[in-house]
Amino acid sequence: MERDNLWAPWRIGYIQAAPKKIEGCFLCHHQTHEDQDDENLVLWHSQYCVVVMNRYPYNNGHVLIAPARHFSDLSEATDDEMLDMMQQTRDIQACLTEAVNPDGFNTGINTGRCAGAGLPGHLHIHVVPRWNGDTNFMSVCSDTEVISQSMTELMILLRQAHC
Repeated sequence: MERDNLWAPWRIGYIQAAPKKIEGCFLCHHQTHEDQDDENLVLWHSQYCVVVMNRYPYNNGHVLIAPARHFSDLSEATDDEMLDMMQQTRDIQACLTEAVNPDGFNTGINTGRCAGAGLPGHLHIHVVPRWNGDTNFMSVCSDTEVISQSMTELMILLRQAHC
């Protein structure tokens, strides 16, 4: 079967400028390198968490909320960490609503690689804004996602919306 190509030559700048591979856990790295927040797409830090844009999003505005402490399962979270993760989930949904006005959200946690966790060692919550009709022929027919806004532009909007 012949494969079709979707040409996006404007993405080469992003690909070539991608940061070098971070040794260890990238979420732990984001906790300790506040001077590189823009480069790492970090929106903000709370007392127990970091809120960061997903560098490889499922949809425009895909955000991760991760505890500062490295652990892999909800059973290991303290009550303060659990509360802060949920408060940050609430806050990023409010920011996304103000910035890009989605019709809804997919919010969830993938625990373990078999459940889809790309980083099974560091628990994190996914928040993915959704719009009515955002499943289109690209994802259905060609297993391709179309991201409709630059991550830098959205990061600026989300930071402006954050209280």
